[in-house]
Amino acid sequence: MGQKIIRFSDLTGKHAESDADLVRVVVLRHPDLTDGPVEIDALAGELGGVRELALDLVTVELHHPDRAEPQTVVMEAATFDRLASAAPMAEVLRGARPAARTAARETAPTPVREAAPTTVRGAAPAAGRERVDHAGLEHAGRPHQGRTTEAEKQVVREHLEEINERLAAEGVRTIDPANVEHVTQYRLDTLARETGVMFG
Repeated sequence: MGQKIIRFSDLTGKHAESDADLVRVVVLRHPDLTDGPVEIDALAGELGGVRELALDLVTVELHHPDRAEPQTVVMEAATFDRLASAAPMAEVLRGARPAARTAARETAPTPVREAAPTTVRGAAPAAGRERVDHAGLEHAGRPHQGRTTEAEKQVVREHLEEINERLAAEGVRTIDPANVEHVTQYRLDTLARETGVMFG
C-alpha cells in the first residue's frame, strides 16, 4: 500500500496542495532561537507582506573597557540615528575613523539583543517596539529596504521640496526629478515633464 505525505504550513497549519505551494523559510536569528538557524515551511501566500515589512537595521559592536568580548546589538536605523544630537548621524559616520577588524566581527556572532525584531502583520506589537513609517512625512523619501508603497510615493510627490530639505539636512541623498530611478521609484513623471525633463 502506498503512502501519501500531507504537508502543512508551520505558520498557520493550512494544508499544502503540493510541495510547489510551500516556501522553505530559514530563520537565521530570533530572540527565541538558542541552537542556531532553523527551517520552517510556509505557503507562498502567507509571505506576501514580508518584503513590505523589511526594516532598515544597523548592527553595532559595543567595546566596553571592562569586558573581554564586544557586545553586538541590532537596532533600527532611525533609532540609532536619534542617538546623535550634535550633528546628523550621516555626518557623524562620514567623519568617523575606519574600524579595526576584530575576530568577533569576522565570526559574526548571533546578536545578544534584537532591538527591533520584525513583526508579523496583524500581530500585537511588543512593548517598546518601533517600526518606521516611510509613508509619514518624517521618513518619506529616505532610502530603505523593501518596496516603496503608494502612500510614500504620494507623500513624496506632494511634499517634495520639504522632504528634500529634510534629506539634505540629514546628509542623505535628495530626490531628483531629473534622475530616472527617482522618477520611476516615486512616480514623478508629471513633475519631471513640468520641469522639462524628458526620458527616452
